[in-house]
Amino acid sequence: MGCIKKALIVGGGIGGLAAAVAMRQKGVEVDLVEIKKEWTVVGVGIIQPSNALRALSHIGLAQQCIENGWPFEGWQLFDNNGVLLGEVPTPKAENSDCPPNNGITRPILHSLLSEAAIDLGVSIQLGASVESIDQSVESALVTFADGRQASYDLVVGADGVYSKVRDLVFGHTELKFVGQAVWRFITARPKEMRWGGIYYGKNNKVGLVPLSEELMYLFLVTSEPGNPRKPNDQLHTLLREQLSDYTGLVGRLAEELKDASQVVYKPIEELFVEGSWCRERVVLIGDAAHASSPHLAAGASMALEDAVLLAQLVDESEDLQEALKVYDERRQPRCRNVSDACAKLVKTELQEWAGEPLSHEPGQVFAGALQDLARPY
Repeated sequence: MGCIKKALIVGGGIGGLAAAVAMRQKGVEVDLVEIKKEWTVVGVGIIQPSNALRALSHIGLAQQCIENGWPFEGWQLFDNNGVLLGEVPTPKAENSDCPPNNGITRPILHSLLSEAAIDLGVSIQLGASVESIDQSVESALVTFADGRQASYDLVVGADGVYSKVRDLVFGHTELKFVGQAVWRFITARPKEMRWGGIYYGKNNKVGLVPLSEELMYLFLVTSEPGNPRKPNDQLHTLLREQLSDYTGLVGRLAEELKDASQVVYKPIEELFVEGSWCRERVVLIGDAAHASSPHLAAGASMALEDAVLLAQLVDESEDLQEALKVYDERRQPRCRNVSDACAKLVKTELQEWAGEPLSHEPGQVFAGALQDLARPY
């Protein structure tokens, strides 16, 4: 029967929509509010490792993602001139028949999730935000920014790194800039490209991620001491300069940068909320609770796992507090491992680019983290 009948989900990103779908499939009445007035999606593409697809399979969306994306086996490693150094297959998630990786555009993924939520009867309101949450033994009374109020059995904070729910209920958590930034742009996929590619430069690294039969995206990770501001109208020029040491395919892709609107630039920030992610009838999922660097492509997959597991636990338990306790116990160690591994990878890249001794062997860190993610959650 489950321990909740009505839930509010704050945030309409990947984690929030997945939680809405998963809970509706369990029979929970779900309201979802998203602060954006239009459902615009920031970013170009996303990597779905096998554990993300495993979570999506629980809500019936993995196959649609694969059909609308590009499944691939792993990563080919190259030097800055495009010379192949080796191949690193990605392990498949245990208890899953999904491929090791899938590339997909963010708009398509968002469309699949939002359409599923709408079809299941999730009540969605755009341009809405939470003003206060007053909790009691019986319910959580939510006051929205427009003054209306409603009571819920559970409030899910899925509103990202700048979470209003987190600030209201758990206190403020500072974001930490890791010293790096990532640049991205979408372009045509070469027909011979079947795997993802990582290219190692002297002071940065490039990744190529297939998204479909026609598309791929390029990402570049750079050291950015002091987190300097980049002029938005010069992003294409600055990215071309960063790619100037690359020849071959990456060099040719750099020549395609003609306009700043092609480029998405984002400083890399992280956070990890210490202590429980549950307070009475409020729970945090995804980046609202744990945001790590993209070095394992694990941010979205962790949010998906959070969402699916949370829905399962509140459905299987007759006691909400017991369900939330188990959620904490199962999610925190796994998410901490991801956060720690990403921090080590960031540190070793910055050390390598600065010509300093490495504190960790990055290949071992990466391989170990992928093995951990393949295990059940």
